[in-house]
Amino acid sequence: MKFDHRFRPAESASSYRVYAADGVGIRIDFLDHILRVAMIREGVPPLPTWSVCPDGNMPLTGRDKLSTDGFSLASPEIIEDTENVRFTLDDVRFSIELRNFRITAETGKGVLYRDRSGLAYNFSGELGRDTAHYTDRFEDQQIFGLGDKSGPVNKTGRRYILSVTDSMGFRAQYSDPLYKQIPFYICRHGGGSYGLYYDTYSNGVIDFGAEHDNYFEPFNSIHFEEENLVFYLILGTPEEIIRRFCGLCGPSAPTPEWAFRYCGSTMEYTDAPDTDARVRGFAERCEAEGINAGGFYLSSGYTQIGDLRCVFHWNREKVPSPEGLAEYYESRGMRLIPNVKPAFLTDHPMYSEIARQGWFLGYADGTPACFPFWGGMASYLDLTHPGAYDFWKACVRRELADRGYRNIWNDNNEYDVQDESVLAYFFGHPVPACRIRPLFSYLMARASREASVEAGEKIPFNVSRCAIAGTQRVASTWTGDNYTDFSELRWNHKQAMTMALSGFIFFGPDIGGFSGPKPGKELFMRWLQYGLFLPRFTLHSMKPGEPSTMPWLYPELMPAVRKLFALRERLIPYLTTEEKRSRETFDPLILPVFLRYPDYDPESDCFFCGRSVLACPVFDEGAEDVTVTLPASPAGWKLRGEGTVYPGGAELTVPCMPEDLPVWFCDAGKTTF
Repeated sequence: MKFDHRFRPAESASSYRVYAADGVGIRIDFLDHILRVAMIREGVPPLPTWSVCPDGNMPLTGRDKLSTDGFSLASPEIIEDTENVRFTLDDVRFSIELRNFRITAETGKGVLYRDRSGLAYNFSGELGRDTAHYTDRFEDQQIFGLGDKSGPVNKTGRRYILSVTDSMGFRAQYSDPLYKQIPFYICRHGGGSYGLYYDTYSNGVIDFGAEHDNYFEPFNSIHFEEENLVFYLILGTPEEIIRRFCGLCGPSAPTPEWAFRYCGSTMEYTDAPDTDARVRGFAERCEAEGINAGGFYLSSGYTQIGDLRCVFHWNREKVPSPEGLAEYYESRGMRLIPNVKPAFLTDHPMYSEIARQGWFLGYADGTPACFPFWGGMASYLDLTHPGAYDFWKACVRRELADRGYRNIWNDNNEYDVQDESVLAYFFGHPVPACRIRPLFSYLMARASREASVEAGEKIPFNVSRCAIAGTQRVASTWTGDNYTDFSELRWNHKQAMTMALSGFIFFGPDIGGFSGPKPGKELFMRWLQYGLFLPRFTLHSMKPGEPSTMPWLYPELMPAVRKLFALRERLIPYLTTEEKRSRETFDPLILPVFLRYPDYDPESDCFFCGRSVLACPVFDEGAEDVTVTLPASPAGWKLRGEGTVYPGGAELTVPCMPEDLPVWFCDAGKTTF
């Protein structure tokens, strides 16, 4: 009977229970500080996961979504009757009503988590076609996480699309969707905090209060297309929840020291007919200006055949000797990071052979599916086909890694596939490609990394624009093709804090903005002041008709710019030490202050860089100082690491002009740079 599903015990063990009703089985697993809930439809086996990987060892074909390998299991005492199930996990009291399977979790403060009354799950179509989950919305709730989502750090009241897209020129205040699909969030309210992670790659919608329904109490909700529902309810403080979520996904890949230095990037140089000279000239200009650069992102213009960009093709008129260019950079202690794209234009020299092998996403009759891509029509490589995966690795190895390019920029990998008739091979079990779109980006980045390692690179710097939870095991990322505007600077910061609360360590925006107008002098300097304290320190731009955003954009500002770059150089030993610690402890590398000091404003402009540095950027046009309330550290704080110690809780206004060093404080009780 609809709206009245009576679940009954079906299977049990010390660390899990299974209940069934009306063609649906629900399994609950008791993990250390985590409750996993899986709603599996009869005859519809769950898809594997590539995100959940507590032991860090992910098979190419994925992991059984219900596996407990690598987890610490709990065995709570279960009190069970025909109406309810009760148990305690991590000092949280759980009760589950077997009618419609409504979960409630309580602490000494009251209700911590509760499924919506009436109906919380879409068991038999009552809530539409999608898989759905509804939870109570607390009046004072704050929501954090979700990857690179736009808007305030606290997402309460917003509604977001679960999807990925190439959103060039996005606005960090409101654009949606963007480049990451990470359905993980933290809910904090007066009763405590909990985290929810939904293990799916399908399109959907998540809502934190935009929707109101007269027939239900206030709720949060998620809808997505995958038939089965698997979610993790993570217990603890927000800081503990992030650690446990990161542990759920497995350890992040290490970052080489050189990648923390300034890395240049612009489409202008590789789109020019003299790419080789322009790219060498960048290294020479850095040396002449006294800038110790780590590398340069080689945009896709090096692959051009006419106006077409053909991945794995070297335009020898632009770059006569790829090996020579790589050696030139290597001799200066710098690296080149070439851009690769997973779509092959129909005019690509390799297109016909790839199509013949059946390595593209395509239709049931074997015809490749084609999509608009970079000025033409193209087909996406189906990296769930072992042959296509090996082909990608071989191309990265032959055309890039073996030529000296062992650090790869995986770009434009959002796979804009919405047509349900387009199929992925999916390791021998075809599925609509639209159900697993962001998974392709993970497989692309993984294959690129494997090629670099096989070529001899011990710590490859692998970057992926699109990402899922777990991508951090194989690649770092950045927040995409942002827009140049003063108002965007603060919203880019809020986006960075959102990323930091979503499990990523090494990332950052394009400093100065990717698209739009050239940054004015004040904005240029303020963005540099801010970017100094981010893991990724890269100026990247596409400014047709304008000069690229380079350190020497304004020659008259170079004395001030050199001081900022010298400060970044001083920071690098500290950043590399903190990055290693973050990988080991699953703590963020940069983070909003409230994560350590819960009473601090989540929307504050101030943020932590590592354990010891409180960065206090200026985001307002025309401002000449910054006012900060110091967190309540018992040891106090030193302004810019100098001698005077200011007590925690003090409010200070510090002058800071655009050409000054930025404002930061060092925790007086900790070692800093």
